[in-house]
Amino acid sequence: MNIIDLSDEELAEIAHPMWDDLITYSNKGQYGKFIRKFSYELLLGLNEVELGKQFAHSELSRNLVEERDFLGFIRRGEHVTALYRVRSTVKPGEYIGRMVLGYEKGEVRIFAASIF
Repeated sequence: MNIIDLSDEELAEIAHPMWDDLITYSNKGQYGKFIRKFSYELLLGLNEVELGKQFAHSELSRNLVEERDFLGFIRRGEHVTALYRVRSTVKPGEYIGRMVLGYEKGEVRIFAASIF
């Protein structure tokens, strides 16, 4: 099955809880739980020591407002990108949250995630 074939409603049922978990674990500094739904491909490409340092010391990633505004899905190839408007409790302004989802061994996994 290709994830791009799912309806927006079906995707939302999958994506929103995954995004909410990322925000929760990021705010709590729970790195192990933060990466638990990452794809094997993404985990292989990470420099976990550097990412862990950034994760621990990033003011933005540790102070995200849990409420988010969903902006939409972008389908391409075998992946779907979910876009969110995100705010910080300590930094002014709005940020774009991006999470790329796809199937890996029959399960939906996160292939990329960022806030910028």
